[in-house]
Amino acid sequence: MPRLCRAKPYLAFDFGADSGRALLAHLQSGILTTEEVRRFPNEPVEYGGSLHWDVARLWFEVRKALAGLEDMELAGIGVDAWGVDYALLGERGELLQNPYHYRDRRTVGVMEEVFKKVPKEDIYRVTGIQFMPINTIYQLFAALRASPKIVDAAKHLVTIPDLFNYWLTGNAVCEFTNATTTQMVDPATRTWAAALMQRLELPNDLPAPIVEPGSIVGTLRPAIARGSALAATTVVAPACHDTGSAVAAISAREGTAFLSSGTWSLVGTELDSPVITPEALRLNFTNEGGVNGTTRLLKNVMGLWMLQSCRQSWAAHGSSYDYQELMALAAQGPAFRHLVDPDDESFLRASDMLAAINVFCARTHQPVPQDPGAYVRTIVESLAFKYRLVLRDLEQLSGKPIEKIRIIGGGSKNRLLNQLTADATGRQVLAGPAEATALGNVAIQILATGGASSLQEVRAMIDRSFPTEIFEPREPDKWDLHVERFEQYCGNIYA
Repeated sequence: MPRLCRAKPYLAFDFGADSGRALLAHLQSGILTTEEVRRFPNEPVEYGGSLHWDVARLWFEVRKALAGLEDMELAGIGVDAWGVDYALLGERGELLQNPYHYRDRRTVGVMEEVFKKVPKEDIYRVTGIQFMPINTIYQLFAALRASPKIVDAAKHLVTIPDLFNYWLTGNAVCEFTNATTTQMVDPATRTWAAALMQRLELPNDLPAPIVEPGSIVGTLRPAIARGSALAATTVVAPACHDTGSAVAAISAREGTAFLSSGTWSLVGTELDSPVITPEALRLNFTNEGGVNGTTRLLKNVMGLWMLQSCRQSWAAHGSSYDYQELMALAAQGPAFRHLVDPDDESFLRASDMLAAINVFCARTHQPVPQDPGAYVRTIVESLAFKYRLVLRDLEQLSGKPIEKIRIIGGGSKNRLLNQLTADATGRQVLAGPAEATALGNVAIQILATGGASSLQEVRAMIDRSFPTEIFEPREPDKWDLHVERFEQYCGNIYA
């Protein structure tokens, strides 16, 4: 009896804000299975008074992962990562400096300086992107003010996943979904907003050419493959923005919103065209690039960064808690005692998150949390309330009712937050897959290499392979009593 030939697997590199991993995906008879082949921390480094990403260390981990697979033929390699941060490449392709971390303080006050040159209404009209001080446009503006000689020496600007694609293939490009997070792309033409950049005196010829998700970037460089079975492996640009990949894995349209839950929470829906209106500007929604010509209309909300930072604060004082323990403590605590606006700027770069929460509570005349369970309850309830407000505005902007919420990413394993989200919003929650980002990365690789004929087909593969968990709302009327109070804490920052 002849042996069945196992199809070549796909390799996804998925870089998050605090860790990265390499994941192999096998497609057999329409079912996807995955195995993690390497996981590693992604820890920023601080020097010279600035916060940077340690991309050389990440590249070392990529090389180690590939070295462990040298006996394996791959169908493709794809990289996804976070948005907004960038790298500058010199004349010989060398990295001119360690990329800055988006939480570095060099962009404090820069948005206001930019608006003096170009009104925010003009910027939004061209780009449709949410205003956040971490966006690339403000980072680059700050760089030109602080270190113009470094920018002048650069031949190419690429975003973080594009940097790794460059090191893998030698080809410098900017993938569209991640490029849109720079706030320097025109979503109508799907090209760099050169006129806007010129008005801000930014070098509009600096960003590398934009390519669409699913484009072939090149093949693995011989110096990396080293004559192994990896030689000439195709490197695909999936949706290189991690949320773009996560949303590529699922269907989140026609009554379903996505909630990509991790360090950040991204709440939105998939549309066929951007929504760039005065109301979208007022509500500060973003139109990020999607796959297959789609747009992700969404809002960035602070996510589990607050919880991660609290754990760091407790650890610094000698108390270590795992997530399960903290969620159990939070579930036992009283409801609605302390509420905060997760998007208050005081939480963005907080060196001590516990102290930042205390200050916010005192400023809003609330009691201060007294124990770990109370702090965690504060965070998860506040996030659930924020999701409710964002969904209300999403319905208004899209003109379509939202009936279900699809929670994806690592945060989809947080069952307490999933339930509170269902309770706060009064909507059914479908949680999973937790590996949506890597799966979406693989999905676009499958399409790009001819393993499937449509996005619907690869999404169906993922749905068959990774079932969801359902959470129904319980007593949403209790949340109705506190929503006005929560909105008051958000104030003008929310709008």
